[in-house]
Amino acid sequence: MNCTNSTAYSSPNKSYSAHCLFISSRVMASKGKKTKALALLSGGLDSTLAAKLVLGQGVDVEAVNFVSPFCLCRKGGCGAPEVARNLNIQLKKINVGEQYLKIVRKPRFGYGKNMNPCIDCRIFMLKKAWKYARQIGASFIFTGEVLGQRPMSQHGRTLGIIEQEAGLKGKILRPLSAKLLPPTEAEKKGLVDREMLLSIEGRSRKKQIRLAEELKVTEYSCPAGGCLLTYKEFACKLRDLFEHKKMVSLKDVQLLKIGRHFRSGKNKIIVGRNEAENHLLLRMRMANDYCFEAQDTGSPITLLQGPKTRTAIEKAAELTAYHSDRKPGDLSVKFGKGDFNKSLRIPIPSQEEIEKLRIIPNEIKHKKKPERE
Repeated sequence: MNCTNSTAYSSPNKSYSAHCLFISSRVMASKGKKTKALALLSGGLDSTLAAKLVLGQGVDVEAVNFVSPFCLCRKGGCGAPEVARNLNIQLKKINVGEQYLKIVRKPRFGYGKNMNPCIDCRIFMLKKAWKYARQIGASFIFTGEVLGQRPMSQHGRTLGIIEQEAGLKGKILRPLSAKLLPPTEAEKKGLVDREMLLSIEGRSRKKQIRLAEELKVTEYSCPAGGCLLTYKEFACKLRDLFEHKKMVSLKDVQLLKIGRHFRSGKNKIIVGRNEAENHLLLRMRMANDYCFEAQDTGSPITLLQGPKTRTAIEKAAELTAYHSDRKPGDLSVKFGKGDFNKSLRIPIPSQEEIEKLRIIPNEIKHKKKPERE
């Protein structure tokens, strides 16, 4: 009896989930002691379904979630804690930290379309996951990866390279596409029943969404997940940061998510876009950063990083004046390191002058912009 996917299986009497529950009872009866497995749980649809399928085989599942500074979710974890609670499994969150930045800066296997080092990233996380799996006594690890879904890291040959480089050949189960891949050690040893695993492939999520309905999985984050490194505008800012700074910290990366970013020679200038970002910039400024604010009008907070030359100070003041509420004419801008104890009067620059400094991809920069962002 084939159970490759919820649409392929048909029976007048049993749904897909009921069929799998029937097989699960047979597997559990034959196993005796429960097998333990570790899930790489992103909190997205695919990893949630993978965990549900493995749990359905009577396997004791724990999960690990890697928190990256490039995750699109504001809180980090991308919904994994909520999914773990709903599935009643333990979850360990691991912050990848500064070590991960080194991989992003110089990936052995290169980048995807932008600054996403998907292959190196996967190898890095699988190594850490396997180390933790050994600590908790898990017999195998599994992921929500789907064959052919990601253009860089989820093709058959690439999956093999990732396993080889991570030292985990045959040890990674991918429940959603298992029947399209060589049997893993867990399948060969009978720790899981291959008949209960699926054969989903490709970039469409329609089968996963139908399966989620069938298995009554309702709590998961956006089906496709997200990584800032795949976004052209963010990648441009990160590339600029790597080009101009040797020692990059996690705080540097967090600042890339805030405000408008400009480059003037050796100086980075960040201009807040709203009150919330103004507060964040004041809180996250480095000890040597200068802060700027226009006087007697609504104004952004601006950070000046790098050498505090007269030219750099004037550029930061001009950017502050341009993005203030007052136009046109001259404007007084106050600035300083610890507090705003200095000021200068500056003419409000033209849009053309501003756009020359903006850190954005060239194809966007060359498009005609409205007078103010």
